[in-house]
Amino acid sequence: MKRWRLKPSGDEEAVSRLTHDRCPEPAARLLAQRGLNAPEEASRFFRPDLNALHDPFLMQDMQAAVERIERALGDGERILVYGDYDVDGTTAVALAYSFLCRFTGNIDFYIPDRYAEGYGISYQGIDHAAATGAGLIIALDCGIKALDKVRYAREKGIDFVICDHHRPGDELPEAVAVLDPKRSDCPYPFKELSGCGIGFKLMQGLAQRNNIPLNELEPLLDLVAVSTACDIVPVVGENRILLHHGLRRFNAKPRPGFQVMLDMSNVKRKLTVTDLVFIIGPRINAAGRIEHGKQAVELLLAKDMAEAGNMGQRVDGNNALRQELDRDITGQALEQVRDEAVSTGEATNVVYHPEWHKGVIGIVASRLVEMRYRPTVVLTDSNDKVAGSARSVKGFDVYEALSACSDLLEQFGGHMYAAGLTMERRNVEAFRRRFEEVVAATLTQEQRIPEEEIDLELRLSEVNARFLNVVEHMAPFGPGNMRPVFVARGVKDAGRSRLVGKEGEHLKLHLMDALDPGQPIDAIAFRQGHWHDLVRSGEPFSVVYNVEWNEWNGRRSLQLHVRDIKPGVEGVLVTDARSVQQAAIAEP
Repeated sequence: MKRWRLKPSGDEEAVSRLTHDRCPEPAARLLAQRGLNAPEEASRFFRPDLNALHDPFLMQDMQAAVERIERALGDGERILVYGDYDVDGTTAVALAYSFLCRFTGNIDFYIPDRYAEGYGISYQGIDHAAATGAGLIIALDCGIKALDKVRYAREKGIDFVICDHHRPGDELPEAVAVLDPKRSDCPYPFKELSGCGIGFKLMQGLAQRNNIPLNELEPLLDLVAVSTACDIVPVVGENRILLHHGLRRFNAKPRPGFQVMLDMSNVKRKLTVTDLVFIIGPRINAAGRIEHGKQAVELLLAKDMAEAGNMGQRVDGNNALRQELDRDITGQALEQVRDEAVSTGEATNVVYHPEWHKGVIGIVASRLVEMRYRPTVVLTDSNDKVAGSARSVKGFDVYEALSACSDLLEQFGGHMYAAGLTMERRNVEAFRRRFEEVVAATLTQEQRIPEEEIDLELRLSEVNARFLNVVEHMAPFGPGNMRPVFVARGVKDAGRSRLVGKEGEHLKLHLMDALDPGQPIDAIAFRQGHWHDLVRSGEPFSVVYNVEWNEWNGRRSLQLHVRDIKPGVEGVLVTDARSVQQAAIAEP
């Protein structure tokens, strides 16, 4: 059962300043909770301005990067744009390649083969650059730890400009420029850009040096938006600005490659961040997972619908195969963790099968975290080694846990919540034991329980169209600016609640406030059919929910998206959220 936790409330004076006719008090509380203390701050929040982006030359090595690219352009030197095979890497390559094509035709792009070359910079990629006469490689979303590869390239007379957002090691590659805000010596004020976002900053720097207006970069922002959404970076600061304008571009004038994906998904509505993550991202990723990531770049660079259509069919077919593999391997992985003979322990899931498809093990790791809430590593054979993907739970740094196992690994890299690794086959069991020991020693009891983090206690009578309109203007949502979550105590079935879905797995609810009866409100609770008897019993219960618009058959109505249900009223909140700075919602 999930733990419910109420966030600290915002400053009461700020709430007073922010409350007005178009911003009811609950909405003002949400804004204050997000650190907005005055109407002018709220105005900037609601209207992200591209002109508020930071000067790209604040980034360490930006000057050197731009000068090296300009020299290559001036000399007619061949440039190779190099990126990883996932969404972030392929969108970054498409962005940089398409912009640089304005200045030169002597340019190519390269995506490593996931299976033959693996993640990041490869010797094969450098050999390709040398064979095609490239003197400069611009690496995107990779390269921060490629010390030996960059040295190898220098021996062949090839320079590197690296644009990465992963954590650097103790030593940086000997590149002409290393653009990474996570460098300890980088003064750039925003540290959480995606790899594609850093590629955009490089193009912004090049545009500034050539007196190209910022608005001429706007056609690239759809790519930045997809990258920012799918790479799960915080939707704050520059990311919020880029994502806001990128989504607007995406919805107003999607490039042919994106339009083909939307047509194949039969999507006609205005897209949100969620749609980018669950409709667009998987299709881009499927190219590299099943065949080759260069297909995704070619699709993103397609100039017309005819060109995009042929490639889109292939990418969509790969996505269908990816979904089938995902289902099959997730089932096999669950069987492993249920088998006591190979159980990884109380704190972790570590599963291994030599024949699992490497392209979907990251997805499977995420599925296992959802189903068995603990840090997870999924392993399979790849090129005489064992490759793996790690995923984590809220608040636990899986990258640091892998660091404690580094003597058993050939290489690893990634973020707090997601990482990749390789090892010798003989080290699998030792790694399984070590990872369990490290996680068990550092994972807190709180981190072992899935949690619903709640913004406000909000009675059903306070939910209305005016309030929801303010909430919708807080988008785009994502880490650091999640869609607001509310709790209502003491709600009851208004008489029309029922099971829905092929197997009755969902609840279609019709709710009213037991203490303050008013107009009932519709709600949907996915995968919570097991609460049907409680709901129909007539006894009061409590719900955690989002507020959203439901569009069906041309009609638009307000509904609650119920995230969790608990019986009873008392023991859920011990005091009114508005009278405390912080409260925990205890288990009943």
